[in-house]
Amino acid sequence: MNCATFPKYSLLDWFFTLIGVCTFLFDVGSDLWVARELYTRGELMWCGVFVGFMLLSSVVLQLFSWFWLQYDRDLKGFESQASAGNAVLFSGAKRVNLLLFLHVCQLGFFIRHISAIWQGFRVWWRKGCGSEYAVYLTHDLSMLRLIETFCESAPQLTLMMYIMLRSNHARLVQYVSVGASTTSIAWMVVDYHRSLRSFLPDKDKQGWLSSVVYFFWNLFLIGPRVASVALFASVLPCFIAAHFLLLWPIFVIWAWRQGTDFMDSPAGERLYRATIGLIWYFSWFNVAEGDTRDRSLIYHMFIIADTSILLTTWWLYRDAEMTQSYAFSLILSIPLCYVLGLLIKVLYYCCFHPKLWWPADLGKATYDVTDGVEPPVDVQVDGASFHTINKRMGRHAANFYTTNTSSAVKTNECVATNASVL
Repeated sequence: MNCATFPKYSLLDWFFTLIGVCTFLFDVGSDLWVARELYTRGELMWCGVFVGFMLLSSVVLQLFSWFWLQYDRDLKGFESQASAGNAVLFSGAKRVNLLLFLHVCQLGFFIRHISAIWQGFRVWWRKGCGSEYAVYLTHDLSMLRLIETFCESAPQLTLMMYIMLRSNHARLVQYVSVGASTTSIAWMVVDYHRSLRSFLPDKDKQGWLSSVVYFFWNLFLIGPRVASVALFASVLPCFIAAHFLLLWPIFVIWAWRQGTDFMDSPAGERLYRATIGLIWYFSWFNVAEGDTRDRSLIYHMFIIADTSILLTTWWLYRDAEMTQSYAFSLILSIPLCYVLGLLIKVLYYCCFHPKLWWPADLGKATYDVTDGVEPPVDVQVDGASFHTINKRMGRHAANFYTTNTSSAVKTNECVATNASVL
């Protein structure tokens, strides 16, 4: 085995994984602290809703994690790699039963972090050996963090803004918390996007300037969406659940109509489509092959119409006296921020989107891969021989970046099923 052929896993990657664990623990601790504050103030209903978001997110994450572990066991060599002392608590004949118990105890996501840290440390200690498996683990973590962001962080942020609006009073720390949460959500989308791009070969890496522009258009699109939902809830709290239950099935059906194929079983795919419906309630990202420009346009037009209805409802039902100091500013700034986000998104794809280079035998022409362009090359080959691919993320990268079925991606996906992770 030539360790030099594996995808590079740097010490910086290991530190980011370590920071991810710390962030995860801090997020859980801060959520429990907020729930305790709501409980002590006698707001039992909102305390229950807040904790409900935590439990829902945790259950969804454990289900995804367990499904993926089940699928990965079918990969040739994966079981021996995972049991070879490369992951904490992931060895021995009773490993599967232990993992099932940990997932039932809602610890599967945390154990994945620990496993990635341990494997990353071993890669650094062994100077590159096992790098491919470490990269495999980090890609799954990236997707799980994205799911957690929209299953827990976005709804909780909406609830925090609702409480501020209903009480018509907020401390400085609450403003800072809302700003930090919104920023964190937008940054998590950027982190996911950067992870997804690692499956594109012969590519210009996404630089810091490109990442910053990508971050801002997500910030200016997600922020107004969350704010408009919170404003609507502040005047008609009993109807916000009806609003979500009206839109969520529409998004799920749309995902089903697009023929998503992220998971490897019907049950897993149904879970994925249900999760996509929740994510689309707050933000857009592509999930299937096809003309993504048209889909994105349809989505944004739909969200603009829905947001306009939410803001109009808030304006008509608001307490004019209580909201006099900020009502006019909000009704203007929220639509303007969303439009600004769309303009920055167009600017990103026109000027800052990384380009792909065609392979040498196809010429040196550059190819700007947007959501609607097919990369004419294989995935997951940074100048290295193919050994394994996280086929879930590889398939998703193909769907995210292509319009037509990429034969290279499909070929590598079939090879991955029987490939060794060593």
